[in-house]
Amino acid sequence: RDGFELSLSKPKVLTQEIDGETREPLELAVVDIPEEFVGIVTEKLSSRRGRLMKMVNHGSGRVRLEFEIPSRGLIGFRGQFLNDTRGTGLLNALLVGTTPYAGEIVGRINGVLVADRPGRAVSYAIFHLQPRGTIFVKPNDPTYRGMIVGENTRPDDMGVNISKEKKLTNMRAAGTDEALRLVPARQFTLEQSMEFINDDELVEVTPQAIRLRKRLTS
Repeated sequence: RDGFELSLSKPKVLTQEIDGETREPLELAVVDIPEEFVGIVTEKLSSRRGRLMKMVNHGSGRVRLEFEIPSRGLIGFRGQFLNDTRGTGLLNALLVGTTPYAGEIVGRINGVLVADRPGRAVSYAIFHLQPRGTIFVKPNDPTYRGMIVGENTRPDDMGVNISKEKKLTNMRAAGTDEALRLVPARQFTLEQSMEFINDDELVEVTPQAIRLRKRLTS
């Protein structure tokens, strides 16, 4: 509002100390999915400290799975779930109590592409960065040092110059001046942004845009 901006960190679950033991919220997650996605969904929830409690085959090609899982394990999962089930899965969760702290939960596996200087995104630079990952910005979008401009195909973060212009020469080669084919930039909603970021990253919200950035930009 009023032209201000704010930064949001990754959501965190509140824990409690009970009789010297750290406890965290526990939820019952119920998923209804086609049979073909049982393996991938079970694998993803298990990696997030989920325990399969019940499995019901409806006999119609769909299966219902019930997991007990720490609330932390569901942060950032819904987007992955929709992608893994191609939009055909249903997920509901209910708080059922607390459980002893389950340990670390692996978050996003891939690293990010981070702008290494201020400027504006350029089609030429975006085109040559596309093989390295998924791009989040469009040509002419303003960028700054530390801003996340894409998701890397590898686990590590990588600094990139997304403002790099094509060097002009007096020579012209066939095909060099054709329009570059760019993959549409991935756009995030506020909820998707908060699911995507890691602990060392922030969501920057302004009246005009939602951006992702590293917490420390230098």
